[in-house]
Amino acid sequence: MERVTGIVLAAGAGKRMHSEVHKQYMLLAGKPLLCYALETFAASEVDDIVLVTGKDEIAYCREEIIGRYGIAKVRAVVEGGKERYHSVYAGLLAAEGADYVLIHDGARPFVTAEMIRRSLETARECGACVVGMPVKDTIRVVGEDGFARETPDRNTLWQMQTPQTFSYSLIREAYRTILDRGNVNVTDDAMMLAQATGKRAKIIEGSYRNLKITTPEDLLIAEAYIRS
Repeated sequence: MERVTGIVLAAGAGKRMHSEVHKQYMLLAGKPLLCYALETFAASEVDDIVLVTGKDEIAYCREEIIGRYGIAKVRAVVEGGKERYHSVYAGLLAAEGADYVLIHDGARPFVTAEMIRRSLETARECGACVVGMPVKDTIRVVGEDGFARETPDRNTLWQMQTPQTFSYSLIREAYRTILDRGNVNVTDDAMMLAQATGKRAKIIEGSYRNLKITTPEDLLIAEAYIRS
């Protein structure tokens, strides 16, 4: 029987938020930011959830997030690593036995069950799927001298989001391969897969609301979404 695991990442320090409280625990409409993604995954078709957090926050997450808000389906809370890819790999190891995994940033509170469903459908067909959205602004490549060097065609540019969804065996092997090589230079899971195997992920539409809370301005936008 197929098993689907959601890996929710909450191990980052969130330095750009300029707060002593890590961004994933900051309150959004009276509730810790991390709760929103966890609650959506718990209410979706995933079978279980692995939460990856900092070593010193494991007990807090179990008691003040999962326990206090009654979040179902969390099978494990595990310690992350120094970089995002270390945390993802820790989550993958804890998801042993899954057929498909959805890797999601806990600082993206507006993921929806419909995004999760479509991501899984695409991953079942292609092995790898990433949600994203077309960029709205003109993008320029700028040189070290501060002058624009080129302007890529905006019609070909998308901003990547999460969840990023994969066949479990495919993405776990990709992570193992690249981590064994050392000198890791990747920014997301689809890039890890491409570097390890040459396989490309299919991109499907997420939502412009599916923003990652990174700066104080993002938190204001998220609060406006909640009010609306």
